[in-house]
Amino acid sequence: MNSNHFESNFGFTAKELRKLRSLKTPYGIQKFIDDMPYHLGDTAWSPRRVLAEQSAHCLEGAIFGAAALRMNGYPPLLLDFEADHDTDHVIAIFREDGCWGAIAKSNYAGCRWREPVYRNLRELTLSYFNLYFNLRRERTLRRYSRPVNLKRFDRQSWMTTDKPLWFIVDYLFEIKHYPLLTKRQEKRLHRVDERLFQAECLGKAYNIRD
Repeated sequence: MNSNHFESNFGFTAKELRKLRSLKTPYGIQKFIDDMPYHLGDTAWSPRRVLAEQSAHCLEGAIFGAAALRMNGYPPLLLDFEADHDTDHVIAIFREDGCWGAIAKSNYAGCRWREPVYRNLRELTLSYFNLYFNLRRERTLRRYSRPVNLKRFDRQSWMTTDKPLWFIVDYLFEIKHYPLLTKRQEKRLHRVDERLFQAECLGKAYNIRD
């Protein structure tokens, strides 16, 4: 951990800082994110807005996780997953004792927290593979990015701005991603069975239409 992270409030109010620092550990941050309802809006809220709304989706949960990690002495790192015939996923990542773990918000049960036991980012990404599928039961995870340190967006006040964070999304689209599978492996994949599908959808948020 780097004490320099504690030398600035990064634009947060004293109350916001107390809340973020009270989470203390990566798992404390994950528990706080898990307790928030998952929302389905087409939004890109800053961590300040997530604190105010007490709600988040995948992207916002990961960015909030990165900010909370920063306030507790870790670098604010994201990892981006790309999927075929499915939505992408973003996680906040951290290292402890040389191994990687992850904080994440997801509408599916298994695409959230990872203990810091993975030796590299490919291992970490593969831990999501079996549980990452679309509504046709197809396993869809294909690529992962290099780590992104959100410090690069400090001039845009990414942690506290009232503006949407689409500039982070645009950057994630542009950076290099690494393939997980060969084409032959992709062709041999099986669909998930009904039991796994139902287990992963436990607690899933749905759009309610009149």
